[in-house]
Parts: sequence; C-alpha cells; structure tokens
Amino acid sequence: MNLVEPSFDGKVLTIALNGHIDAKNAPEVEKELFAAHDAHPDAPIVLDCSDLEYISSAGLRVVIRLLKAVADLSVINVTPEVYEVFDMTGFTMMMDVQKGYRRVSVEGCPIIGQGAKGVLYRLDPETVCKAYRDPDSLDDINRERELAKAAFVAGIPTAISFEVVRVGEGYGSVFELLNADTMGDLLVRGIWDVERVAQEMADLLIQMSETVVDTVLMPSARVATLNWVGILEGVLDDESYDALRSLIAAIPDVPYMVHGDFHMGNVMVQNGEPLIIDMDTLSHGDSIFDLITAYSTYVGRGLLDPQNVEKFLGISYEESCRLWDLILRKRLPGAAEEELRTVEDKVRLMSAMRLMGRPLRHKDIDPDLARRTYELYGGIIHELLPRVDSLALGKGNE
Repeated sequence: MNLVEPSFDGKVLTIALNGHIDAKNAPEVEKELFAAHDAHPDAPIVLDCSDLEYISSAGLRVVIRLLKAVADLSVINVTPEVYEVFDMTGFTMMMDVQKGYRRVSVEGCPIIGQGAKGVLYRLDPETVCKAYRDPDSLDDINRERELAKAAFVAGIPTAISFEVVRVGEGYGSVFELLNADTMGDLLVRGIWDVERVAQEMADLLIQMSETVVDTVLMPSARVATLNWVGILEGVLDDESYDALRSLIAAIPDVPYMVHGDFHMGNVMVQNGEPLIIDMDTLSHGDSIFDLITAYSTYVGRGLLDPQNVEKFLGISYEESCRLWDLILRKRLPGAAEEELRTVEDKVRLMSAMRLMGRPLRHKDIDPDLARRTYELYGGIIHELLPRVDSLALGKGNE
C-alpha cells in the first residue's frame, strides 16, 4: 500500500494517507501530495486518514504547507490516536478535522426492533446498535442524537447514543441499554400483560403531551401532516380533500412534544423503566398526532390485512386491537364512552389519510393492493368526514 493514494471524482480530490508518516518519509509524502494538488489545482482536497496509523511533527509540517497552498482542505476518518495528535497541536482549530468511526459487526446479533429507517440489534448484554438502512445517514444520525438530547433535557425518559459507528457500508448509533428489552418483547414473552403495557404507553403519551419543546429544533407535526395529505390531491375527490386539509390546518400548532412513531417497539424497558427510542421523528404539536401513529400501528394497518400487524408486533390482531382500546381509555381516564368514540373517530380519519397515501409513496406496490388500499381507507375517510368537526385533542387529559 502506498503512503499517498489520490483519487479525483471530477469535483473533489481525495487523498488517502496510509501507515506511518515520520521524518524519514515526510519529504516523499510532501512531494506526492503536491503532485496530486498540481494535477487538480482548483479542487478542494480531502485527506482520508482511515488507514493512517501514526503522524510525526514532520508529517504535520507537511500538512501545514499543504494547508497554505489549498483554499479548501479537510481531514476525515481520523483514528482516536491520530486525532489526539491533531487536537494537541492545534490543527482542529485551523481546519476541519473529523474523527473516524469504529466498525461494528451485527452479523449474528439478535434483532430486537426495527422501523422505517433502521434495525435495532442487541450487540451484547450491555449495548444495542441501531443500524440505519440508508448508507448516507450520517446527517440523520447526528440530528436524531440532537433531538434525543433535547428530549432528555426536557425530562422525557430516553436512551442517549454514546457513539456513532460504521456498520457495513453504512452507519449506526450505539446505546448503553443493559439487559433492556422492548416493551413489545415483554408483552410477547408474557413478562408484562396487556394492561401494564397499555398503562405505561398511556403514561408516556400524557407526559409527552405536557412537555414543552424547542419549536425551532423540532418541526411542526401539523405542517408534516399537511404534506401527507397533499399527496392525496387528485386521488380523493376535491370536496373531501379540501375538507380534510381544512381540518388539519385548523389544529393548533402548540409547543408540546410529538414522538411521531409511537408504539411498543419503540419503547425499551430497563430495570422496569420505559425509555423511548427512535427519536428521529420528534416534532411539536397537538397530542392527537401520536394517537394517530399508535392507532395506525395497532389497528389501521390490520384493516387491510391482519397479518400486517401480527408480523410487525408479534401478537394477534385481536390482542393488538384490545391494546389500542386500553391505551385510548387510559390516555383519557374518566372519559365517557361517547367522548372516547369521538376521539377515536378523529384518530381513525387521520390514520386512514396516512395509510391511503402509502401506494403513492411506494411506487413498486402491487396494483391490486394499491386499489384495495384506496378503496378501504378512502371509504373510511368518506364515512368519517361528515361527523368530525375538529381534530385537536389538547394538552394532558383534556
């Protein structure tokens, strides 16, 4: 392996630095670096230090001379040992120096949960890793960590990722969750019964609905939902589309926390304490939005095919529907039956809107399945629109 390996993609000149760079080979490294620069004099340079094991002061002086000659120079994938050298000598103040990421293998690791963006693996008794499906997910990971920290500071029980790692060709977040299980797994294994799961879920829903968050950091759930309904324009009839859009637009944009994908697979339990995970969907708004995603998971998806729920949750559709009913009742303790059904109509309407749009977001869906989806959820929308006059639920138990 050469100490210097340049590659140019037409825009950026990436130069891999390898092995040991010291006083003996620094002049040769400098010669090769500037030769690569001279071949592409206007290109930004990225020094990839994934395989750089050591750099001496002589090597650092080469980097300084390159920095003076190049308008845009950055250093990436620096090992912790080499990063310490860059940091101690002040390079991290002069230029962009990015740490590398430890590699983690999830081969053979049990899956304890999964969602649209990633799969949660148990690495060992103390740690879990959320491996992201998108190989270019680094920005999403950093944003999720920022959102999780904000939720934690606001008093929401959550697990904070302590490390970003490489998993295969992509990235992952590692969490310290000693002997923790998802709430769904506890239910499936019979350790917790459906009553306890429903109560814990309802308590978390109430807590989030009363937690004020940074509305700049956490986007508006109402705006996101307007985008969801927007894809149904031309699929729903104009009258129904306009009525649905007006109902959503009228929901108050209140500053309370919304998880955005709230179900028992996204709650870990450690020493009896529930911890909400998968914080990349955090937003702010009325607490109706979390009831919508919960209902969609427990009931809504199963209306088309009960196996959609059974495969995802690991419980029967009948038990899943019972769990939803208990969550709603415990979320609104003391509510009369008529009030519960009124709230459920709001939730059913919005869930049908979200689920009706699935074929439009997944273009490879079977045409017959798409037709049945439109018919089922479109019918629910037409059934409920005449009797739903507002969608807001309100803070806390209101």
